[in-house]
Amino acid sequence: MDNPDYQRSPFSLALSVIVVAADSGPELRECVRLVLACSLPLELILVDNASRDGIPPAIERAHQHDTRLKVIYSHRNLGFGRAANLGAKQAHGHAVLILNPDCLPREDDLRRLLALQAARPKAGLIGAVVCDADGRPDPASWRRDPLLRRSLNTMLGRHGEKVQMEQEIPAAVVETEAISGALMLMTREMFQRLGGFDEKYFLHCEDLDLCRRVRDIGYQVLLAGDVRVAHGKGGSSRHRPVFVSRHKHRGMWRWFRSHDPAARRPLVAAMVWLGIWSHFLLQIPGQLWRRLTRR
Repeated sequence: MDNPDYQRSPFSLALSVIVVAADSGPELRECVRLVLACSLPLELILVDNASRDGIPPAIERAHQHDTRLKVIYSHRNLGFGRAANLGAKQAHGHAVLILNPDCLPREDDLRRLLALQAARPKAGLIGAVVCDADGRPDPASWRRDPLLRRSLNTMLGRHGEKVQMEQEIPAAVVETEAISGALMLMTREMFQRLGGFDEKYFLHCEDLDLCRRVRDIGYQVLLAGDVRVAHGKGGSSRHRPVFVSRHKHRGMWRWFRSHDPAARRPLVAAMVWLGIWSHFLLQIPGQLWRRLTRR
């Protein structure tokens, strides 16, 4: 059904939802259906990163009479950040919601996040608690910057501050260092001020970088702990585990070099580089085996 508010004036839109798809699977259909079922004045911009599953064009055909949906075909995989930036350039909403294709928000969730944004003028970026099919929160919903010392504490099980918060996520609004990139809300003005995602991250860690840059200019990163959103997690990565893992490790290296003071020490930086790429190589056999056994 067409939205009359959108037809009257695209500049009166409350929200532009940007979804980047890359062979994301059937959950993308449900994600689109739920967003378009909302009565909020919104638009949905779906950026297709050269999917081969046929789902984005099928969605476009199914919703061809709904002017709130726009599908952009990149015809090659641009990477997540660049594709999201491409969608944001065509957005008209006051707020921009970056949403994973396997995230399933309800209208009440979106209204709560928009109300929080309106009530907190220093909120540069707002996230929600993303949960698996059993309702278990993803630890990435509430986390710290992955500084070297924290990452080592996490990997080695040592005492001390870790990347993930070691406590139950409160059902309240909390200020944090980083939220999950599966669902990120900010004003379009803030997104433009930051220049969007850093496109040198192809996949993974661009969300951590964005959180850090929001804080670096004096704004808050908030987690709405009372907003719980179902998240399938990994629909695209299951098809190309080694490809995704390679870019994840590249992203880790870029974040470390950009934001961790430890990277200023050449010997430490060399050891981190070696550790990151050794970890990548050690993961390949298991990833290939799991892919073969799923067939």
